[in-house]
Amino acid sequence: MKITCLQENLKYSLNIAQNIIGRNLTLPILNNILLDTEDGRLKISSTNLEIGINTWTSGKIEKKGAITCPAKVLASFVNNLPNKKIEIEVKNNNLTLKCDNYKASLNCLSAEDFPIIPKIDEKPLIEIKNNILREALLGVVGSASLSESRPEITGVLFKFEKGELRLAATDSFRLAEKVIFEISKGSSESRSLIVPQKTIQEIVRVLAEKEGETKICLGVGQILFDMGDTQIISRLIEGQYPDYQQIIPKAFSTQVVLDRGELLSIIRAAAVFSNKTNNIKVFINDGDFEVLSQDPDLGENKSQIKTEVKGKKIEMNFNYRYLLDGLANIGTKQVFIGLNSDASPAVFKPAGDDSYVYLVMPIKSN
Repeated sequence: MKITCLQENLKYSLNIAQNIIGRNLTLPILNNILLDTEDGRLKISSTNLEIGINTWTSGKIEKKGAITCPAKVLASFVNNLPNKKIEIEVKNNNLTLKCDNYKASLNCLSAEDFPIIPKIDEKPLIEIKNNILREALLGVVGSASLSESRPEITGVLFKFEKGELRLAATDSFRLAEKVIFEISKGSSESRSLIVPQKTIQEIVRVLAEKEGETKICLGVGQILFDMGDTQIISRLIEGQYPDYQQIIPKAFSTQVVLDRGELLSIIRAAAVFSNKTNNIKVFINDGDFEVLSQDPDLGENKSQIKTEVKGKKIEMNFNYRYLLDGLANIGTKQVFIGLNSDASPAVFKPAGDDSYVYLVMPIKSN
């Protein structure tokens, strides 16, 4: 194999591919990435057996071939090269790189030993703009559970319905749901599936630097996110996702609309006195939204926002970190909060926008 390409192009593709690779002592080949020539371009692939990434970069292919190289070593070396042409040549499982006055030689493994990344050739279920998909995924992925005791809630629910995509995630303490209506092309087929949280995090990372659209396709137990010159293929999580919609309140006995910036400020101020328990107390009464936090060693904090309150007075305890996480995903100036009792979930939404809902369960009072 012999290839010439630009350092910035190779660097970009290597950084996409190598991120899913950890240190694997059982299967050392998984510490490598696959370099292959395909249709006049350099194809770079990586896998951890749960997620597979294919990404293509342009270059001059002088001689076709394939090899697997230590991912972290290759990416680190290329990242430190000047932005000039890189010559890559492979002979006898040895890869040589030349760039300006830099030269390196890497011991590699045969491409035949690299695991096969599944191919999904099915027709896309939907096509969606990258910025819309990324924002929606960011709004829900942080609410997925980190505990493997209930595998079905360690991922993000994708519910495909005619003309829309519904995303949801929960760890049983909070829940986030986002409905996307801005779909470029969609199938009339209704499907529900669960995508692992780590896969979603990778997609969000890659989409941050990509314009255009993503095609979502399904295989047998697999899902493909096709972003054009980058593909992410992932296994799906088996199991039935909880019927979470039944716990989303449709009406509220207490309603308040607050300035998002002010709300963030008083919660952060309260957090200073809540580092041991993460617990803050919220009081809502006539014209006041009040937050109280106490620490026996440090003291206490009490902050208020003057606002119009509809409904009855209420007092609730919350984990302030969950509140901050939810507010971080609300981009509007004002936030709607709906509550019913100190034992039922509080609902946070962008004011005037029902496409995003964030629920937080209160902490039971002693």
